[in-house]
Amino acid sequence: MRLRGLSTRRQTWVATVTAGIVAAGLMSAPAADARPAPEPPLTTMSIKSPPGGANVRVLIFYGSAAAGDESPVVNAGIEAIEKIGLSGPADQRFKTEATNDASVFTDETRLGRYNSVVFLTGGGDILDPEQEAGLEAYMEAGGGFVGVHDAARAEPYSDWFTGLVGARPAAGGPTTAQRAVVEAGDRRHPATKELPLQWKRPDKWLNWTKNPSGSVHTVARVRESSYQPGTGANGWDHPVSWCRDYDGGRSFYTGMGGTVSSYDETDFRAHLRGALMWTTRLVQADCKATITGNYKAERLTQPNQPGQNDQIGEPHGLVTAPDGRVLYIGRGGADSSQPVITDWNNPEIGKGKGEIHVYDPKTKKVTLAGALTVFGNKGGGDELIKVEEGLLGIELDPRFEENGWVYLHYTPHSQLNRETRMAERRVSRFTLDLATDKLDLGSEKVLLKWPVQVHSCCHSGGGMSWDSKGNLYIATGDNNSSRFSDGYSGNNPEPNYKGVSFADARRTAGNTNNLNGKILRIHPEPDGTYTLPDGNLFTGRETDEGGGKTRGEIYVMGVRNPARIFVDKQTDILYAGWVGPDAGAPSTTWGPAKYDTFAVITKASNRGWPYCMGNKQPYRDRNLPDPTKPLGWYDCDHPKNESPNNDGLVNLPPVTGNNIWYSPQGGAPDFPRDANGVPSYKQEESTYSLPWLKGGGQAAMNGPVYRFDTASTSGTKWPAYWDGKWFVGDFYDADQPRNAVLTDPKTHGEGGLPVHSESLKKIVPIGNDGIKNLMDWKFGPDGALYVLDYGRGFFTSDARSALWRVTYTGGGPTPAADQLARGAQ
Repeated sequence: MRLRGLSTRRQTWVATVTAGIVAAGLMSAPAADARPAPEPPLTTMSIKSPPGGANVRVLIFYGSAAAGDESPVVNAGIEAIEKIGLSGPADQRFKTEATNDASVFTDETRLGRYNSVVFLTGGGDILDPEQEAGLEAYMEAGGGFVGVHDAARAEPYSDWFTGLVGARPAAGGPTTAQRAVVEAGDRRHPATKELPLQWKRPDKWLNWTKNPSGSVHTVARVRESSYQPGTGANGWDHPVSWCRDYDGGRSFYTGMGGTVSSYDETDFRAHLRGALMWTTRLVQADCKATITGNYKAERLTQPNQPGQNDQIGEPHGLVTAPDGRVLYIGRGGADSSQPVITDWNNPEIGKGKGEIHVYDPKTKKVTLAGALTVFGNKGGGDELIKVEEGLLGIELDPRFEENGWVYLHYTPHSQLNRETRMAERRVSRFTLDLATDKLDLGSEKVLLKWPVQVHSCCHSGGGMSWDSKGNLYIATGDNNSSRFSDGYSGNNPEPNYKGVSFADARRTAGNTNNLNGKILRIHPEPDGTYTLPDGNLFTGRETDEGGGKTRGEIYVMGVRNPARIFVDKQTDILYAGWVGPDAGAPSTTWGPAKYDTFAVITKASNRGWPYCMGNKQPYRDRNLPDPTKPLGWYDCDHPKNESPNNDGLVNLPPVTGNNIWYSPQGGAPDFPRDANGVPSYKQEESTYSLPWLKGGGQAAMNGPVYRFDTASTSGTKWPAYWDGKWFVGDFYDADQPRNAVLTDPKTHGEGGLPVHSESLKKIVPIGNDGIKNLMDWKFGPDGALYVLDYGRGFFTSDARSALWRVTYTGGGPTPAADQLARGAQ
């Protein structure tokens, strides 16, 4: 039985004393009329709920277990909070009272007057059991608590107080003040929304015995790479300020405020003000958004019936309709019971079914809408056997609710040329019967088609997305093998099949006259044709170098395998990710290791492949007659395509640096550079600017930018905290990313690094029983996140292939509107 107002430590003490009394009684055999010794009195405090009222008061408690005068830090904190209470808008002002007398916590009349209690304590065992029970009763009544710096050292034997502050300091951390960067990642909470996103300030930084992320809502982190964290460091995820709804009340803690000078900082006072605004009930705030227990991940589809793909194909992409339906596609790989034909002499080679399924959330049923006959079913093997073609992308027309138009990006088997091993990639429009969820295969309108070589694998791309102006973005892979360049640039001009190179990405991604290895942008028209919007990388009418050497559909060139792209319609910014080559380590001869890449693309640009990667790190050129011999380093600012397989421009647009890149060694690897800007590529000299990233087996899967819909009444939508955050992930789920990041609008268009990141792995669950192999993820109109798990095999679907939904269950901001101290503002 839990006694109200009785802390864990207090309960243990009562139980021990009671057990001792009972034991003593049994041993002494008292007289029949003897009375047992009275139990220690429990708190009988009755504090009105919620404490305090419109005449807002804050109690500053600075009691300490150490004897002597109050520290200068405590005095500075008291003075700062008093000034905060006397400043700002009139409806946000409050009165303060400071005391070191812990008896206030057993005075229900006095304690009940305060809207919030601030601990500026020096730590130690400062409350006796009855006083701690009084503080607990205060919180249970709906009180507010703010702990500052050493408050995390208070009541060291109390599990309840540990929960109240959220974490305990670790031994061995730094003892002196250091200047560091604080990432104010919550752009909504009143304690951080007005702060710089990258907040540079000195303080005494605490390490935590147990990282509280996931059990509290972190509003700010300190960047460990910006100072010396000492022993017991927490790594890239180092919370420094957080909050949570706790035991009926509201608790906010900051590890900052360990120096006198902190309280003279305008920004730190703003931080404290925001914390006090929430804990005193002057404003509402969401302190639940990153607590992992507030999310529910559920599998929506069942395993297929034997011999059927009634639920799902080989997962490859999804899109959500305005009415909540989810349409998702299967690339074309058959289940393991079906035959795979790899003999090029067989007319059935690679023939597969690219399925389109529809999940209806109203009925919770799946409909197989239709299946295209695609080239894409050759099973596994090396890069001259397997294939990644098939049904690669899906999008819905902006007026889908009226016209039922579905756009599919695929490789039809009917257009396969077995003699030349060439195929056709196309983007077509089909019509879906909105009443039956059946696709009319006879309604096809082919918008765009182009040739691809299919002698070798891989990197087909496939993603599509719309902007707010009705422009359709189409991601195409370079479809080349990197096997013949040892996993580096993929620029070997020699291997070819019947005159078509299959290992030289300068023929494709680096070619201004080829639609492979690109992100295209077109404007589909109602009659099934398309026009070209202004602002693409080329117009197609350039007269450079004799003319006829560009394609006007190209918006972005130099991308290797952009399987997933997303356009944020609020800003019309394109977000993309693509898979890198296969080299496991950098080479001083050939250049960087495999980099998987994410980019914020604000305008038409060249993203570098196969000349440069990451933040403009060049590869070495190679060419005939002997491609095994390295030539000069590529110039990322003035790249030239001098491949014999190039039919486009020689002089290419300058390379734009990318925002995120990672290798098996870590995130954003870089090296010292010589006078010409060429990195050393010596692994022992490498630095890593994004410590939350690591690869190994890696396959970048770009995600959405979340936009919170204030008009939506959905009870499962993700909270506003996530608004504007960009979701980046990887197919794999070990050390690879599954994160939400913030970028700086001032720098992200030119390759600026993200300024804040947080893991999603406990929300979008990893592991064999979770979403192990992330293939695609999009938010629906209900604000829930829909995710495709590829399954556990390759080039097939299996029992783990599934559509999932991740919903938020934490409720709205607190306190409730009817409990605001001065009413809704």
